[in-house]
Amino acid sequence: MAVFTLAHLSDPHLPPLPSPRLSDLAGKRGLGYLNWKRNRRKFHKREVLDTLVSDVQAQVPDHIAITGDLVNLALEAEFALSRAWLESVGAPDRVTVIPGNHDAYVRATQHRFAETWGSYLAGDDASDRGVAFPAVRRRGPLALISVSSAVPTPPLRATGWLGRSQLDALERILAGLSSEQAFRVLLIHHPLRSDAGAKRLTDSSQLLALLKRHGVELVLHGHDHIHSTIWIEGPNGSIPAIGVPSASALAHGRYPAAAYNLFSIEREGAGWRCEQTVRGIDDAHRVRQIRQTRLI
Repeated sequence: MAVFTLAHLSDPHLPPLPSPRLSDLAGKRGLGYLNWKRNRRKFHKREVLDTLVSDVQAQVPDHIAITGDLVNLALEAEFALSRAWLESVGAPDRVTVIPGNHDAYVRATQHRFAETWGSYLAGDDASDRGVAFPAVRRRGPLALISVSSAVPTPPLRATGWLGRSQLDALERILAGLSSEQAFRVLLIHHPLRSDAGAKRLTDSSQLLALLKRHGVELVLHGHDHIHSTIWIEGPNGSIPAIGVPSASALAHGRYPAAAYNLFSIEREGAGWRCEQTVRGIDDAHRVRQIRQTRLI
């Protein structure tokens, strides 16, 4: 079996932010806009994102996974721009997207991501049920399993939640895949463990218990804007859960510059071999390899 390459990037927070109307800035969006003007716009740069994506495309991966937060305040004007950006990254059959908390920032537009990015979100059975989570996409030896932790939250909170129905459906999917020779990749926006109560996945304990029973080979997430690898318990050993910095970020404070992961996956005997290559923006705004690690 040939090597399959999967690129993973996250949290592009597409800059620049379109000018909002005054009526757009009620409640949580008002605080978010103030944060953008005072802070985020200094560090999220379109030229950084474009440089990173060009490098991703130069690696010619078999598939690209983007784990959410394409937009900032979920303004109506942001969604058309985000669709155009997705199309510049790749076609829907080559790119899988899941939503992040910023994509469902407020109740008024919490479903706009599904309407705008539908062909990038939908599972292989989309003709039967449209965009719904969990969604499963088969690409080469991979089963890409998308879940949505994106829910509107009060000001100053960025928690995520899967909910009972999504967890139950995920358990059925993983049980069904357990007898297949598929490299199972779970895509989720929020990390499975977090020390920040205001940013955590509120039902992470239920998800961790489910993965302990059924397992996957790899978990990919965003949200924290940092390089992250933790190991969680699975039925046959530890599972790597990997996060990545924002795809548009300059280095600032504890947050590293934009980076992405490239996973090389192939069958090895009765199991799998998976190597992670991390590529990121350097001080000269060029992309270089940061490190390479054998995960499995």
